[in-house]
Amino acid sequence: MKPDPKEEHKKHTFDTYCKRILKNESSDYHRRLNVLMKHEIPLSELPQEILQQLAVWDEYFKDTYRFEAKGFEIFVADGLLAEALKTLPQDRLEIVLLYYFLGMSDPEIAAHLNLVRRTVAYRRTSSLQELKKYMEGKADE
Repeated sequence: MKPDPKEEHKKHTFDTYCKRILKNESSDYHRRLNVLMKHEIPLSELPQEILQQLAVWDEYFKDTYRFEAKGFEIFVADGLLAEALKTLPQDRLEIVLLYYFLGMSDPEIAAHLNLVRRTVAYRRTSSLQELKKYMEGKADE
């Protein structure tokens, strides 16, 4: 059985249409690439002086102070705050770090340190007062 001439014509027309679309898209793509190549320069071709001007250096842990509380590492970027924290005894320092930097509640800290919740709350508030006095004294200097 021979295919219908009209169907054959439709197939050829559609085939030609698809080829034309692909050819036009290809030429558009190459044209856009050429325009981009005229306006953009690869980083590998830039002189070293220009690269230095464009460079951004990460400062994630630059000038940070490291504290440890029950296996957690805590980094403090403020020098005055780090100085003030260093003046606290270790048990109070851990409570302050766990509460203010790790977001633990008093009952969680109490369970973690095997203390009574009220003891944790008292040490935290008294430590906060000590830190406040220390930092106000340093700010006046």
